[in-house]
Amino acid sequence: MNWEQLLSLKRYGDTNKRLRKEQDETRLGFEVDYDRIIFSSAFRSLQDKTQVIPLSKTDFVHTRLTHSLEVSVVGRSLGRLAGQKILEKHPQLKETHAYQMNDFGAIVAAACLAHDIGNPPFGHSGEKAIGEYFSLGNGKRYKEQLTEKEYQDLIKFEGNANGFKILTENRPGIEGGLRLSYATLGAFIKYPKESLPYKPTKNIGDKKFGIFQTEQKIFEEIAEELGLKTVRKGEFTAYSRHPLAFLVEAADDICYTIIDFEDGINLGLIDEEYALEYLIKLVKNSINTSKYNSLTNTADRLSYLRALAINTLITEAVAIFLKNEEAILNGEFHESLFDKSSYEAQIKDIIKISVERIYQSEDVINKEIAGYKMLSYLLDTYTGAFLPESIALDDSNYNNLVRKSVPKLKIQEGQSVYETLLQLCTYTASLTDGITVASFNKYKGNSI
Repeated sequence: MNWEQLLSLKRYGDTNKRLRKEQDETRLGFEVDYDRIIFSSAFRSLQDKTQVIPLSKTDFVHTRLTHSLEVSVVGRSLGRLAGQKILEKHPQLKETHAYQMNDFGAIVAAACLAHDIGNPPFGHSGEKAIGEYFSLGNGKRYKEQLTEKEYQDLIKFEGNANGFKILTENRPGIEGGLRLSYATLGAFIKYPKESLPYKPTKNIGDKKFGIFQTEQKIFEEIAEELGLKTVRKGEFTAYSRHPLAFLVEAADDICYTIIDFEDGINLGLIDEEYALEYLIKLVKNSINTSKYNSLTNTADRLSYLRALAINTLITEAVAIFLKNEEAILNGEFHESLFDKSSYEAQIKDIIKISVERIYQSEDVINKEIAGYKMLSYLLDTYTGAFLPESIALDDSNYNNLVRKSVPKLKIQEGQSVYETLLQLCTYTASLTDGITVASFNKYKGNSI
């Protein structure tokens, strides 16, 4: 892979090549990507989607929206720092093509901003609820009408693939979704493969999948334009990651490691003094002890340590990325950046505590149980109302009322069972936590 191709400004439907040296510096193409994402309705919906605590009533706990904004800020710094060194190593990028350090930052920031845009309500529990509706629940009845790949898309419903669908999907009057640059879309795709084979290797890019069958064509077009290295071709398609996807992943890792931990402290799920000790271990090489000791308020101490920890991990991630740049460009780097970190032990300690004290807390588990049942019920309601055989054989007044209640759901003539099921899944995934509760109560007759 080479940086000239990887930094492509091409957008869906372009007939002429977009050259970096011809860009308007006051509104750069990669910055337009950021604007299009932040003004999209799918991004706005993240303000009522779970990051740590479902349906939290406190004002300091992060939602998917605040998390995504913070990840984009960290990603911008990662991209700029890495971009500065890449331009020094590959001077033709600047001298011949006019690429700048900030281009790298803008690409990574935009991809980070969108990284959770496809996540369903109630976090990763929501993904499992949708998937298990088809593998264990009433949705299993459709298995014989689907190909192996189509069924896998549903039983392992993936927020990353749904995000790519949102960013690129053709809709009536809207071709190419948000029409982002291919560089940003490449950086967004952390798992550049389809749903099968399932976890074929320990390569980080095979951990999950990033493409539904409906987006296969545009995915391959983007990969070819960017010059991503082919990993598998033919029956099963997979490519190497875009190098900047490693920085997007690192930005997310930094934020959920440090900031979810901070949320746990603010919620009283993790003892303050105990937590501060773990953060101090992470920043022991850069902490200003006298400054830290001068802070008498726990919130101020926590804020200082959080900022120092994020800065420490940004510096570490960029150093690992640059050290392994050649292997990454050759498609030979198969781990996350922090798997190579000298702070790996400290990071694992913090994540372990977050899992035990936050993600598996009674409050989270109880709300995830409720969310799981709600999403399963909604999928039952929607499949009963919208699947062609249901409409033909059992077009009850209830189903007719359900269809009228969701005017956004339009089934196109000639649409396959798979396309309809996936549409129902992506619609359900688009709901916020609050709207999921309200919809569930409405269809159960509890809202009058």
